[in-house]
Amino acid sequence: MDLSVIIVNWNTKKLLENCLASIFKFTEDVNFEVIVVDNGSEDDSPKLVKEKFPQVKLIPNKENLGFTKANNQGIKISKGKYILLLNSDTYLIENSFRKLLDKARSIGESLGSLGPLLLNKDRSIQQSAGFSPHLLQVFWWMTFIDDLPGGTVLEPYHVDHESFYKKDQEVGWVTAAAILVPKAVIAKVGAFDEKIFMYGEEVEWCYRIKKAGYKVYFSPSTQIVHIGRGSSGKISQNAIIGEYRGIIYFYQKHKDKVSLQITRVLLKIGALARILIFGATGRKSLAKFYVEVLKVV
Repeated sequence: MDLSVIIVNWNTKKLLENCLASIFKFTEDVNFEVIVVDNGSEDDSPKLVKEKFPQVKLIPNKENLGFTKANNQGIKISKGKYILLLNSDTYLIENSFRKLLDKARSIGESLGSLGPLLLNKDRSIQQSAGFSPHLLQVFWWMTFIDDLPGGTVLEPYHVDHESFYKKDQEVGWVTAAAILVPKAVIAKVGAFDEKIFMYGEEVEWCYRIKKAGYKVYFSPSTQIVHIGRGSSGKISQNAIIGEYRGIIYFYQKHKDKVSLQITRVLLKIGALARILIFGATGRKSLAKFYVEVLKVV
């Protein structure tokens, strides 16, 4: 089998239906399977899959096990040479699976992971890649330096500049909203770290993939629409806190104690700066979020 597509769902019935319908509408010339792991949804998502998409393999969990554990469940039963983790709030607008596989094969055995170009619902380019969060990257992120024109030269933790996403790039990480990984690579480096419930899991995973000698790529060779925050709505305090916690965990696992302490200081400085800036510009809800972030770091 060429490809195993794994979709984790949690109370996103309508989005999941749209995602699955687009997969079977646009996918051609690919021997693939789709695995949906449902994390205890209460909106009849499993019923939808069984009735409308009987060809899909369904893993129904009784409770929300988290994004990482659920994806790992799907990976364990997958049969494809390549694994594509895909969010339920995405949908295809072309034969993306064929194009992703073509790109993966053209890269060859050095491929560790591959991310496509993600588009917002209005078809604008969505941030979906970045570089590993070394101390300089964390510093540039916390001080807003990487937001300046030409910030991509610094290889920032988050790449916000649209021009970056117009050509193939070797990067540090690509978002798990849509990430293709050869199963042989997973066999060597392992799947997601299940100590991470959600947020930052792809950064840690891609770091291990690169450390094992593989390369992480972004490619605009195909486009997938990603609505974003499909199961949680608008940006949440949990998302912001989750990202900061993810960085701290990354340093606890992969770096020395001195680097961890420096990172904590940088994160505190960044949180304080955002409290002041958002408060001064009238975005009080965001300022309050970062007050909570400050407590975490």
